[in-house]
Amino acid sequence: MEQLKQKIRSQGIVLSDRVLKVDAFLNHQIDPALMQAIGQEFARRFREDGVTKIVTIEASGIAPAVMAGLELGVPVIFARKHQSLTLTDNLLTASVYSFTKQVESTIAISTNHLSANDRVLIIDDFLANGKAAKGLISIIQQAGASIAGLGIVIEKSFQNGRRELEEAGYRIESLARVQSLADGQVQFID
Repeated sequence: MEQLKQKIRSQGIVLSDRVLKVDAFLNHQIDPALMQAIGQEFARRFREDGVTKIVTIEASGIAPAVMAGLELGVPVIFARKHQSLTLTDNLLTASVYSFTKQVESTIAISTNHLSANDRVLIIDDFLANGKAAKGLISIIQQAGASIAGLGIVIEKSFQNGRRELEEAGYRIESLARVQSLADGQVQFID
């Protein structure tokens, strides 16, 4: 998706050969027009897949997931990372390690919102090692739901996430595939 790549080139900041900071438009400040275009693109790619729900993790996946949900006309569920007084019973949970935050979190979705009748599209901001995606897959499997695929805004293709998920049989649609962050430069796979 060229619009996203241009935004990464102009406003993304390479912090290291593994970390790309995109807080100017995706995971702190949000560019609504870009999120709308991202939602439209995910909807285009998954429109024929029978998606009944979209699942993401709070917080950075919410904006692109909501826009895709709007385009597909389906609800969006976000897995919560923090305990809540209102989210305590009948939970589907998984443990997820965040490389960026260097912390392990338990994510949770209520069984009230996800069932075996659902066909789920997972949307997330980044795919690197695949830990978040695997946590969401675990939760969806616990509910007995099926998975249409994974929509990823930015994929770090130089890490193992895509390979491991594809080997497990999952379809991955990434809008920007980063080949390298070496020398402070973002190189994309075309």
